[in-house]
Amino acid sequence: MSRKNALLPGGEFIMGSNRHYPEERPERTASVVEFAIDIFPVRNSDFAAFVDATKYVTLAERLGHSHVFQMTQGPVPLNNPDAWWKAVQVACWHNPNPGLDLPGDFDQHPVVHIALEDAKAYAAWAGGRLPTEAEWEFAARGGLHNAQFAWGEEFAPNGQRMAQVWQGAFPWYYAPGGTPATVAVGQFPPNGFGLHDMIGNVWEWTQSAFTKSSPCCSCSPQQDSNTLFTLKGGSHLCAAEYCLRYRPAARMGVAGASSTSHIGFRCAYKP
Repeated sequence: MSRKNALLPGGEFIMGSNRHYPEERPERTASVVEFAIDIFPVRNSDFAAFVDATKYVTLAERLGHSHVFQMTQGPVPLNNPDAWWKAVQVACWHNPNPGLDLPGDFDQHPVVHIALEDAKAYAAWAGGRLPTEAEWEFAARGGLHNAQFAWGEEFAPNGQRMAQVWQGAFPWYYAPGGTPATVAVGQFPPNGFGLHDMIGNVWEWTQSAFTKSSPCCSCSPQQDSNTLFTLKGGSHLCAAEYCLRYRPAARMGVAGASSTSHIGFRCAYKP
């Protein structure tokens, strides 16, 4: 699977949502100009090529630790993310879950444990940049007008799973046959622009600062910085009862130094 991007025409669209979390409001008309964006999130194989070429060392590697999701033994209050997020020594992009074997298709999984500066460094090397929040949301909507999900109004049309999100009772129970982790990119249908994994799997960095933050339902470890940047798309940890953010309008603000097992990115480019 080679690295590919799609050229998007730009135009006006309805950004945000009045239906869910306060930080998504209000719905408003936004516009973007023509741009290109990666069809898939940046994969481990892509990031490995970057590291091989540049000898880049990520923030997590320099710090010696990163945050890893760990299932709890039973139900816990959902307003305390630190119950399931743990700072784990040596966790990083090539060792995302220390102590566990890498999946056989690890090269095709989206890269994680990536801080904002790491994503920007890769993007510059690849000849691109991070998308703005407006560009990302325009791309995720796939040409649909104000639809709730990237594929329409139904979460699972005709019973079909459309994204890698939590299946079960978060954060302690996962339905048999699934995995509470990332999966290889491209396993679910693309949206109307031919883009994969815009929803679920990993949250994705944008270059946009985060404003109008709401303190409820944080999906990442507690933040220490006052400067937050916008993540989009939700992740494999999003669940309807906890973090219904596997939608184009959903957004989350995190510090640029955040590094976790559910944050990745994709690049945008000049046409």
